[in-house]
Amino acid sequence: MKKTVSLFCLAAVVMTLLSGCQFVHMEETQKTALDYTVVKQEDIPKEVVTLIEEKKAKEFQMTYQSGDYLYLIKGYGQQMSGGYSIQVEELALSESAVFFTTKLLGPSDSSQGGEPSYPYIVIKMQYREEPVQFQ
Repeated sequence: MKKTVSLFCLAAVVMTLLSGCQFVHMEETQKTALDYTVVKQEDIPKEVVTLIEEKKAKEFQMTYQSGDYLYLIKGYGQQMSGGYSIQVEELALSESAVFFTTKLLGPSDSSQGGEPSYPYIVIKMQYREEPVQFQ
């Protein structure tokens, strides 16, 4: 009897894991890429610049709405040198959320040294009601 219960429990766990994996895969295929613009430093709204200045020392992420636009801001905190860049890996919409994934790229060896920097990126897109998932 114990062997039958153990096998049943093991089968239930395996089925749960498999269905969970299937759900994750299905969610990934249901995403739609969204259009966006990387905002130049001089075009960032003053309110956003103020917020960035307040938070830039540590890693942060935030959204800011202005009219029909939504700004997605991702900062990577203080870095020991300049020369960093940020790559947008994904900006996509699912049924339940907007997914924003970025990657910090380090400086080349020749760019290292000097003053600390505070790399961040500001993205402008059409306003959406769905919550934003920063990744």
